Amino acid sequence: MISRRDAPQWVKEGGRGVSRTAGRITSGVRMLPDFLMVGTQRGGTTSLFRALAAHPGTAQPNLHKGVHYFDVNYARGPAWYRGHFPLRRGSRLAFESAGYYMHHPLAPERIVRDLPGVKLLVLLRDPVERAFSAYKHELARGFETETSFERALALEPQRLDGETGRITADAGYLSDSHRHHSYLDRGHYSEQLEVLFGLFGRDRVHVTFAEAFFAEPEPHYDAITGFLGLPRWRPAAFERHNARPSPPLPVALRTRLTEHFEPYDERLAALLGEAPPWRR
Repeated sequence: MISRRDAPQWVKEGGRGVSRTAGRITSGVRMLPDFLMVGTQRGGTTSLFRALAAHPGTAQPNLHKGVHYFDVNYARGPAWYRGHFPLRRGSRLAFESAGYYMHHPLAPERIVRDLPGVKLLVLLRDPVERAFSAYKHELARGFETETSFERALALEPQRLDGETGRITADAGYLSDSHRHHSYLDRGHYSEQLEVLFGLFGRDRVHVTFAEAFFAEPEPHYDAITGFLGLPRWRPAAFERHNARPSPPLPVALRTRLTEHFEPYDERLAALLGEAPPWRR
């Protein structure tokens, strides 16, 4: 039997269309998320998502891990969003993961307004490694056309110039550059966390460092499930997904990027009360 993950693309798309239609019709009896994984992109969220989806006390979306409602699909409306989740059954906690939610300028306010009481999970990774990984990811998917990472970095200010203002001024405006070319900007974690803490409160936002999670997943997984109020349970194994191996960054470029992120990392350390692993 072919699994959903291994099915041909045309089968997946056909199934998604049928599922979305059925979901909209039955949206009134479907779940809404109790918690969201909001970022960061290329921070290990797929690995954590699958570990949490395996928990018997959770319910994931019917089609894919991220619905991307609060960032790029908000105009589709709440019935469309709710249609992506399973029918209400028992006491399971529904959730989804979209790495753009933390970075999108309108998503946090939409979430706090539409999902009162929702909890947020944030997984942070060394911003230098995250930026390089994001570049490779976007290049492989065709959203990046520059074959030089340094050239893409040099173009980022021009690509992002005015995009945040356009998004906030026009709720229907979708910015490809803001979503796909924010290599450095997404790594300014302190700025994004300050927004989340201000809207949701510190007690509803759980921050984990990807380096710590992958080095010793068990205690961090326990801390996350405890934060969510889930029964203590662990998967048989913690696997790593979506890694993109490549030659290391040139030393000079790594040094330059590390210096770029230094003031943001200092603000992050002050905000969380501990230095991130990549600065220890």
